[in-house]
Amino acid sequence: MVKKLSTDSIWEMLKTIPDPEIPAISIVELGIVRNVEFDNDQLNIIITPTYSGCPAFTFMKEEISRHLELREITNYQIKTSLAPPWTTDWMSDEVKVKLKEAGIAPPSNEVICPRCDAPTVAVISEFGSTACKALYKCNECSEIFHHFKQI
Repeated sequence: MVKKLSTDSIWEMLKTIPDPEIPAISIVELGIVRNVEFDNDQLNIIITPTYSGCPAFTFMKEEISRHLELREITNYQIKTSLAPPWTTDWMSDEVKVKLKEAGIAPPSNEVICPRCDAPTVAVISEFGSTACKALYKCNECSEIFHHFKQI
């Protein structure tokens, strides 16, 4: 069955899998899916974790497997690649807008409140609900929000 599939159709399927920690974006938009390729009739999906030891990484692999197997795709391997390391540079401007719309300040050297666009913010904690986010408070609107750390 794998031979009848295209890499484009696999990419489209992967785009439907939300990031488990930030469901406003997909694992493809996050940039962890590095490549989709066929080696004869073997489907290989190469992924890179955002952080070493990311607790959501195992879940992401399981979700990829579940989505493939729901489509009766069984001849696949999910491979982890640590080089090059993941970076927030792999996120498009469109993804950063989605983060802001979800109330998360996107990766940037300057943290700006995603609610009111004020640049006057204060760090509450270097770690938010996940290791990849820090917790901030806006000095203008008093909202507490996450900032996706720039890497």
